[in-house]
Amino acid sequence: MPARRQIRDSVSCPPGAVRALALALCLGLGAAGAGAEPAGPYLVARQALMGNDFPAASDALARALVGDPGNMQLADAAVAAALGEGRIARAAEVAARMDAASAVTPQGALARVVHELGRGDLTAAKALLDRGPAAGPLADGLMRGWIAAGQGDMGGAIETFEATGRLSGAEAIVAYNIALARAVAGDFEAADALLAGPAAPIIESRRGILLRIEILAQVDEADTAVALIDTAFDISADPAVAALRARLVAGEPVPYGFVRDAREGIAELFHTLALALRDEEPETLALVYGQMARHLGPGRTDSALLVAGLLEEVGQYALAIGVYDTIPADSPDTLEARIGRAGALLADGREAEALEALRALAKEMPDRIEAQVALGDLLRRTEAYTEAAEAYSRAIDLIGTPEPRHWSLFYSRAICLERAKEWDRAEPDFRTALRLAPDQPMVLNYLGYSFLEMGVNLDEAMALIRRAVEQRPESGHIVDSLAWGYFLLGDYEAALTPMERASLLMPVDPIVTDHLGDVYWAVGRTREAEFQWRRALSFDPEPDLADRIRRKLEIGLDATLAEEGAPSLAERARK
Repeated sequence: MPARRQIRDSVSCPPGAVRALALALCLGLGAAGAGAEPAGPYLVARQALMGNDFPAASDALARALVGDPGNMQLADAAVAAALGEGRIARAAEVAARMDAASAVTPQGALARVVHELGRGDLTAAKALLDRGPAAGPLADGLMRGWIAAGQGDMGGAIETFEATGRLSGAEAIVAYNIALARAVAGDFEAADALLAGPAAPIIESRRGILLRIEILAQVDEADTAVALIDTAFDISADPAVAALRARLVAGEPVPYGFVRDAREGIAELFHTLALALRDEEPETLALVYGQMARHLGPGRTDSALLVAGLLEEVGQYALAIGVYDTIPADSPDTLEARIGRAGALLADGREAEALEALRALAKEMPDRIEAQVALGDLLRRTEAYTEAAEAYSRAIDLIGTPEPRHWSLFYSRAICLERAKEWDRAEPDFRTALRLAPDQPMVLNYLGYSFLEMGVNLDEAMALIRRAVEQRPESGHIVDSLAWGYFLLGDYEAALTPMERASLLMPVDPIVTDHLGDVYWAVGRTREAEFQWRRALSFDPEPDLADRIRRKLEIGLDATLAEEGAPSLAERARK
């Protein structure tokens, strides 16, 4: 059967080794709520925290602390809720009360450090770090290095950074921070040497590459910077980078402004750690670091995008929408923000608002492929196939000469045209997608399965599906297509093994389970067939499929095929 297609944007993050290191070394954000058995509002707050509902937890904990202001367990939970919500000042205020009661926790200490950094009080932040651990040895050491740099002690900063670098595996992230500190001090040659060497693994993200480009511009390496842009970016889809490239080519000055002081350096540190930890447990740790990056770098739209995405991942769609709304309309990231906001609206069950937002975006930015594709994706999801195909057509019209990376545009439009019963227009798009990406299993499977369903090009259909299975042998949908092809061709014994495998791969899919029942019936295992059909009904199939399954349970598959005027099992086997 056609594979279900899901499109999801992602944020680049540092490689696995750095991610694992960050998780191992960034200690301290302990779980709130351990200890004595609380009651009332705390139980409400604990439940809210378990569901990452930070505003509800904050409200409940505020009420609880009114009645029990000395309860440090409640206070620590309030710190956790405030950090998740991004209310750093609130978290620091509660943590200060805990500190006064000699109930210091690492997350409370970190909240206070970041609050002081946000206020610009490096001395107070250092004093708090000197009292005990906050974010663990890696982050604490790097913050100390940045504080020394901010206080004018570059020698002490480098010494502190290098001491932190002795932590096993920390070389890349420490070199990255030293490079940033060198750049802040105007030593761009040293910064470039570090970025091209030990810090190279950290700068694989979009932001890291842009940093290297800015540094190269300062050391009269504009040609190298242009070459890096051409290698790393598609400037047709990134106007900001296109404008930067044009300035470099024209010989115009490109000022350095990536990280300008200690506060921004520490914001970059937390942003990097949030990226590194976003796929790890606990998932809220990355969110807290992202919120700290936003607090210390309030104009950083990349941190806002990261935090909004993390809030979506923990199910806090309303908070995510609020963060997306903070990104200015004139920001280079406004397109990504508006698409992300629409996604959050959709996830929050506000489909009509999401659709309205994307229609407006596509109208306002008719020359941006991403806007048209986002609208097409949502329209396809809502089964508005004709309008979705029109949106994909607008995107295709913008690409000029199709390249292999554009296969998904033609594939998406082909699906919509096929669903809209316009096969004469759909087939050329499927074939174009296949020409651009000859081994793309989704295209191979969808085109092959469509031929089977129509009863045309059967030899080609099976060849396409076999190639798809070679690419994705663990895909239940694709293995099901192979088995169903054998069934439709009347080779029931050949269908049996792949159909059973598809069922193992997708044990609760109603269509695969229904197909397994049909194959069992065709090979004479009628009791097992009826069992599988009943299982399929328990998996909430679409109404039409459910009605057909019930009919098969009443009169059997042979009689159902006869009622439908379809070829009988025997007729298929004789072909």
